[in-house]
Amino acid sequence: MGSETTRLSQLGISLLGGMMVSHASAAPSHAHGNSSPHSSAVHHPHKKPHAMVSHSAEHITVQFSRRSRNGGGGMIRQETAPHSVQTVTKEYIATRSPTSTPLDLVQMLPSMNVTPSDTSGMKGGAIAIRGLTDADMGLMLNGAPTTNVNYLNEETDPENIENVSVTPGSSALDIPTSSAAAGVMNVTQRDPSKKRGGMVDFSYGTNNLSREFIRFDSGEIGHSGIRTFASFSHAHARSWMGAGTSDRKHIDFGLRKDWNNGSTFSIHTSWNNEVMPIDNYPTEEQFKLNKHTGIGWNHSDRYTNLGGSNNYWRASTNSWNQLFVTAPLHAVITPKISFDLTPYLSFGQGWTANGPSSSLAGTGDQAVYYSNGTQVAEGQQLTSYFQQNQNRVAGAIAKFNVDWDRHNRFTAGYWYENNISEVGFPTSTTDSSGGAVSPNRGDNQTFVKQNGQLLRNTSTVDAGYEIHGLFVQNSSHYLHNRLTVITGLKFIMTNYWYNTTAPGTAHHLGKNDTSPMPQLSIGYKIDEHNQIYVNAEGDFRQPTPSDLVASGPQLPKNQYSIKEELGYRYNNRYFMIDASFFNYNITNRLVTTYLGGGVSNTINAGNQTSRGFDFLIAGKSYHHFSPYASVEYLHSTIDTNVAYQSAGYLPTKGKQAPLAPHVMANVGLTYDDSHFFGNFGLHYAGPQSVTLVGDQRMPGYITNNLSIGYHFPAFLFAKSPTFKLNFTNLTGAKVRSGANGIQLNRHAVALTNGHAGPAAGSGALFYAVPRFTVTGTVSTSF
Repeated sequence: MGSETTRLSQLGISLLGGMMVSHASAAPSHAHGNSSPHSSAVHHPHKKPHAMVSHSAEHITVQFSRRSRNGGGGMIRQETAPHSVQTVTKEYIATRSPTSTPLDLVQMLPSMNVTPSDTSGMKGGAIAIRGLTDADMGLMLNGAPTTNVNYLNEETDPENIENVSVTPGSSALDIPTSSAAAGVMNVTQRDPSKKRGGMVDFSYGTNNLSREFIRFDSGEIGHSGIRTFASFSHAHARSWMGAGTSDRKHIDFGLRKDWNNGSTFSIHTSWNNEVMPIDNYPTEEQFKLNKHTGIGWNHSDRYTNLGGSNNYWRASTNSWNQLFVTAPLHAVITPKISFDLTPYLSFGQGWTANGPSSSLAGTGDQAVYYSNGTQVAEGQQLTSYFQQNQNRVAGAIAKFNVDWDRHNRFTAGYWYENNISEVGFPTSTTDSSGGAVSPNRGDNQTFVKQNGQLLRNTSTVDAGYEIHGLFVQNSSHYLHNRLTVITGLKFIMTNYWYNTTAPGTAHHLGKNDTSPMPQLSIGYKIDEHNQIYVNAEGDFRQPTPSDLVASGPQLPKNQYSIKEELGYRYNNRYFMIDASFFNYNITNRLVTTYLGGGVSNTINAGNQTSRGFDFLIAGKSYHHFSPYASVEYLHSTIDTNVAYQSAGYLPTKGKQAPLAPHVMANVGLTYDDSHFFGNFGLHYAGPQSVTLVGDQRMPGYITNNLSIGYHFPAFLFAKSPTFKLNFTNLTGAKVRSGANGIQLNRHAVALTNGHAGPAAGSGALFYAVPRFTVTGTVSTSF
């Protein structure tokens, strides 16, 4: 009996340990994340295991609820990493509209100021975070980088998102990013289900929105350990202001293979096709005119040819295809050695028709020709394009993990990435109805004559970079895993270039650079309820190749940042508190300016300091209610006068940094009794500057959203029939939520040396909060 009892005891410990390790593996594998292999099971060498005596057939049940770690109905998750982490979970995501983008899902986090540009989830948006923007963030999908925030909504459907985590101001060394002064946003997709089944939903709403989604799960195929899923969605909607319609088709595919020793291999693939109008962004005067008179600023549904200007919506359209693939491998070599490899590819291709700035064909030196040599008739309307032949990011990150002992894990790895952006600016004739045709259509392409030869009427830009990164990291856990110390260094070697050509001309810029990125994180768990941590990092950012299309005689300088963070967490069975204090010092700040026609540019804007704190409190479910509240205070200033051409310096020193409101606050409440559910969220952002010299400001604003729904009992094949309504902008308020790029000035400015600076202009172009919308959705799993 004694030996049998011992064997059963060992079996029980092994099964429980296996469950804990299995659960830990669902979190990111890198040690800098929320959990690590060292913290997945706490060892108590002085405690003896209790024996389990079996008097009947063995049956061991281990129960775990993901909701036990959630607060505010999934609007935040309990974290333990030694740096700030803010995560929304599936519990909250399931209450939101299927048109929600990853940006919509994180707009209630304390550090995020999100500006969606439409109500159908097809046009992306922008982020402002701690005085920085989404260009300063590492944007990840399943641990692999995406190109920019406008493409993130094109690379996954919300039904396939498991959670979205934001680490404001912090970036793990063992992930493929360096440009993360503002932190990292990682979208994690679901794994294929172990059981065969699927899900379907149908949505209809304001602005003639219609959307369909279906997903199939294969379950485990035989006893191979392989499982897959595939999903397809289609959405169609009218612009919320002005004329125009958008259409989106999307496919997600996932595969996962598990081995008995803990090794895993996954493939996540998505394809997205969109055709949509490129919106006009209003100036301050245009916005106020709409607010007081109802006159809009967006495109017209009628073709008018007035001196070459055409505001017809079909003349300002975008056609885009996006492919994303990542294939992470985790190989357990021995119980103490593992290897991780994550290759990835992001490829985009398409064009934007810049209708409003189109011109008319002329004669003489202004004459243009068709491909057969025939001159285009004088007065024929022309359409200019921003044509991206490819926007490709391909790379891989590999690392070895070695557990030296039960306290220390050492990681060493290599990261390679190649980014290429090939852009052309061709011109074609507009079709007879006033709409733009594809710039690839030969019958409409235009050419210029040079030395008797026809040359395509276009200039081109080839920009990109190549990165080689080496990193080492050690994660230490002591005092029964209450103390965590993570130290490491990433060393980046980069080469980036910018080549431009026009008929008869060529221009080349390039630069090689290196940058060390040190990191230190210390976390201490005082007891089961309280934790404190400190985190310090350095990182750099280089200009984004696709935003260098208007670069001057030299490339912008790289941006460097030093960041410190001090945090405190508290949690119990009723609520959780998360507070963090931060300080950033930024050199050669890179800012993005919007040029129109979907084209942006990057410039240097001096040095910047940002400091403040985030505070969050969230209740766990009590009588089915889960409250949530957060606030951020931010003091962000420009520390230097910014150079203006070669004439002198703009008077920017001491001014509030653009897009950096002093106060942001969020309030939310969730109800869920397993049948009826609802969620309300309210976001406030204070006044903020939108120009570098601080002569134009945007007032504070409030946005809100509401979700209500009901889970019905299972019926026939429908396992979880659900109906929900999602509302945005409940009051129909007309407010601005952000600026599309940062401008130098609004009014005429004198330089610090007394010379004349930039003349007065129209100032910033703004994002406006879309009007009141409602979306109804019927869904079920099967």
